[in-house]
Amino acid sequence: MTSTTPEVMTNPRAERVKAVARLANRKGRENSGQFLVEGPQAVREALRAHGAQQDLVRAVYTVPGFIESHTEFEALLREARVTPRLVTGEVLLAMADTQSPQGILAVVSMHQPELSEILAAKPQLIAVLCRVQDPGNAGTILRAADAAGADAVVLTKGSVDIYNPKAVRSTVGSLFHLPVLSNIEFEHLVAAAKATDIQVLAADGYAAHNLDELQDRAVLRAHHPEGSHPSQNEPVLEARSMWLFGNEGQGLDEQEKDAADFRVAVPLYGVAESLNVGTAATVCLYGSARAQHSGKN
Repeated sequence: MTSTTPEVMTNPRAERVKAVARLANRKGRENSGQFLVEGPQAVREALRAHGAQQDLVRAVYTVPGFIESHTEFEALLREARVTPRLVTGEVLLAMADTQSPQGILAVVSMHQPELSEILAAKPQLIAVLCRVQDPGNAGTILRAADAAGADAVVLTKGSVDIYNPKAVRSTVGSLFHLPVLSNIEFEHLVAAAKATDIQVLAADGYAAHNLDELQDRAVLRAHHPEGSHPSQNEPVLEARSMWLFGNEGQGLDEQEKDAADFRVAVPLYGVAESLNVGTAATVCLYGSARAQHSGKN
């Protein structure tokens, strides 16, 4: 009589386990073209994106009983045609980057589109991380871009590796919701964007242009288009835009600010000296999103 009980991986020192664990390191990711995704929410979003991106999810590992207690994964795994491998808690811990992988992790391919593909699609809103190095900030900006309906997120050279486990966790699944380009040359990015008539805006706390005032003018134009025309000397929030957000400690450097069409400040009404880059990016992206969607509903 043949047993139907699935085999459970029990050896935390097995080569397959070590291969998965190596994805926590940049060299391991670069050599394999794959990265690690931990936890139910992130794995769920990776599986949902699997259909649109062929061979995105390469493997899923779960502890016994996980699928039975998270029944939504049955359909997701079936639709993705991915058969999960059962592992003990000890093996899952050996694979994971965290001390609490929450019963499931996946190995996912790094799929990066070409910049030319993104720009050819006439994007309305793009977020650019210029040398942003904290994984938490990168995740916050990516989630804000996702929520604001942005068409892409770009990380320039010198930014955090968005595929490192901490950065992946900080995106809470948004990494799989929109195109993300990493390690892009800043000069090439800006030149390519301007060639497609996309407005480049630099988030700069000392800028003369005030985001709140620009939002007010955008609303006025949306409701009274016949009587309000934008000036050529100021940003137009409802226009196709690419926002630049700078390094945590230094902000945007002079070269990055000079490359923008306009510099825009988020006004501070309290006594704080500045905003965290993730918070500033959220406010700016929603400012553009609100202007772009105003009058559509």
